[in-house]
Amino acid sequence: QVQLVESGGGLAQAGGSLRLSCAASGRTFSDYRMAWFRQVPGQEREFVAAISKSYITTYYADFVKGRFTISRDNAVNTVFLQMNSLKPEDTAVYYCAADRTYIGHSPHQYDYWGQGTQVTVSS
Repeated sequence: QVQLVESGGGLAQAGGSLRLSCAASGRTFSDYRMAWFRQVPGQEREFVAAISKSYITTYYADFVKGRFTISRDNAVNTVFLQMNSLKPEDTAVYYCAADRTYIGHSPHQYDYWGQGTQVTVSS
């Protein structure tokens, strides 16, 4: 089992920044591919970004390219999502996800999830 705990959400103004963190425990963090998703009530969970085990490869949804950056620090078992130039449409609950073998856009392929952290962007 892997336990994931997100933090760093909150209220930001449009154009502002937030940095989300996801702390992992329970297994060897460096064995897992990590991702961020987001969800608005009544909508499906949406892929935001993902990062490979070794930091080398990252993937982004088109709507966050150039604004968000995913990174990880295997020494402290944490994955980050730096969010800049925030827009009101970025308002959602942001979830961290982990999987040993899969990295991609499908939320159904990830085995482990955090509880989520709310991000609200005001105009």
